[in-house]
Amino acid sequence: MSFKKLNPPLKEALDQLGYEGPTPLQKKILPKIKSGADLYALAPAGSGKTTALIISVLQKLDSKAFEDSPRALIYVKDKESALELERRFSEFTGEMDLRIYCAYEEQNIDDQKDDIYYGVDIVIATPKRLGKLFSMTGIHLGQLQLFILEDAEFLSKISNFNDVVRIPLSISKCQYLIFAEKMEPKMERLQDMFMERAHIVKLNK
Repeated sequence: MSFKKLNPPLKEALDQLGYEGPTPLQKKILPKIKSGADLYALAPAGSGKTTALIISVLQKLDSKAFEDSPRALIYVKDKESALELERRFSEFTGEMDLRIYCAYEEQNIDDQKDDIYYGVDIVIATPKRLGKLFSMTGIHLGQLQLFILEDAEFLSKISNFNDVVRIPLSISKCQYLIFAEKMEPKMERLQDMFMERAHIVKLNK
């Protein structure tokens, strides 16, 4: 899949950022993701996983805001990872009206509920904070299209795993994407729970 097949705002952003074409990993996974398949993308650092994640989200959401409920939910391991991923998204979305929100423990949860209620398209969150927001009905997932784990090794912590797997039970239909360096036991368990048809794409060092 070339970048020419992406929606115009996303293609323009890639051109402005100097991306000339997809990496080997992106060539393998972007067509599968665009087709709607659930997917594990397992590849070393520097292979383009995060950029593939961003491209996939912006393509799926057509690079524009829509109504109020989140359409993409991205789990990350901690506050620093959330803010860094938000920064990476901002490189692409300067000319778009997409609303991106970070949720992590250091924030006031009532303020977070209000912020999310007033309308967001993409939520980047830590498992613990999103689990608490979900318990407090502080996030509506009725329009969710993408459920993503970035650097999914954080699932090895049992509390993170438990917070993550609660939410798919309340989602009727969604695309699941997991990005990591290698398959871990807790990631494999997700195949039995809600990713039984997932494609597994590995790129070795």
